[in-house]
Amino acid sequence: MPTTDKILVIGSSGQLGTELVQNLRSVYGLENVIASDIKMTDQAKEGLFEVVDVLNAAGLLEVIKKHGVTQVYLLAALLSATAEKNPKFAWDLNMNGLLNVLDLAKEKIIQKIYWPSSIAVFGPNTPKQNTPQFTIMEPSTVYGISKQAGERWCEYYFNKYAVDVRSLRYPGLIGWKSAPGGGTTDYAVHIFHEALKSGSYECFLSENSTLPMMYMPDAIKATIGIMQADADKIKIRSSYNLAGFSFSPKEIAHEIRNHIPDFTITYKPDSRQQIADSWPQSIDASRAGQDWGWKPEFDLAGMTADMIRNLKGKKS
Repeated sequence: MPTTDKILVIGSSGQLGTELVQNLRSVYGLENVIASDIKMTDQAKEGLFEVVDVLNAAGLLEVIKKHGVTQVYLLAALLSATAEKNPKFAWDLNMNGLLNVLDLAKEKIIQKIYWPSSIAVFGPNTPKQNTPQFTIMEPSTVYGISKQAGERWCEYYFNKYAVDVRSLRYPGLIGWKSAPGGGTTDYAVHIFHEALKSGSYECFLSENSTLPMMYMPDAIKATIGIMQADADKIKIRSSYNLAGFSFSPKEIAHEIRNHIPDFTITYKPDSRQQIADSWPQSIDASRAGQDWGWKPEFDLAGMTADMIRNLKGKKS
């Protein structure tokens, strides 16, 4: 796709960023996508890369001017379980990093922002089944609190300064290309690695902890899709509900046994269980479909087969 846009991905070496950068480069060209993170990573070997601390506003502006950046995908954040261990830094990174980027758009230095939210914005009083787009939001985690506040800031900057900011509330993300980054739903990635490595897995959530999930190719498709949509189709400027499919550890273990019959799973819930219990079990993402045409491709069976096939290929 020919483009005059220059895209900066901040926090590019995480689970989402790793695959997003690859896909953006395939769509927009190697020369138009700059990966960046707090330290140098292997992504520097694959294309344009900058060391960027999103909390350093001056350094961020310097990189944006150097490359003529027009779009920013801001992925840098501390995730749910990690944020609970360092609440003040999580708030600083998740909040002030966003405000630094929003201010660049307010000043018309960049034209468009993508910022991810999460199902963590919901809380124990939110309806758990088919959670609506607009509903009670009383998050009980540092991560969720920062994401809810971030949604309000995004909407504020859109309404007050006409900043073109777009956002998705991700469910748990499952992918095979990179390691997970400290989230409560990470068991759904670890379980595949352990199934292939040892044939067994000890899960840190209880067997019936049903949570909304999404396979990474669908998450990437949705992320690029919302950014490519015409601005007048983006009716919600806080963040859109996004959904793939929901399952429990017991259900995914059953699905894995279709490919690895002797696989066994045990359960030893830890502090992440309380976080999982506060989140929805299924999500109503109909507004994303209505407004800009979102539709997932993968279900649990399709994702499981694809994960195992790719992880086997990666090891060989």
